[in-house]
Amino acid sequence: MVVEHSSLNPLLLEILACPKDKGSLIYFEDEQILYNPRLQMCYEIRQGIPVMLIAEAKNLNQIEHERLMGKASQLGLKPTF
Repeated sequence: MVVEHSSLNPLLLEILACPKDKGSLIYFEDEQILYNPRLQMCYEIRQGIPVMLIAEAKNLNQIEHERLMGKASQLGLKPTF
């Protein structure tokens, strides 16, 4: 089964912020998440819709944080704003 990922609208990415600290996020299109490195929290994107609910965010451990930050650096990913 092939799962297709749709890209988020670039205009939407320019205004999306973490609902908890109101800071910028890093968009990982291939993993369908928006990541807040300051709080080590990620928000899933389901069927092309960002789920920006604090109660549904996932807290990541240090190893996952380092993996995502390394990936962001390698891919040149920038925060949402």
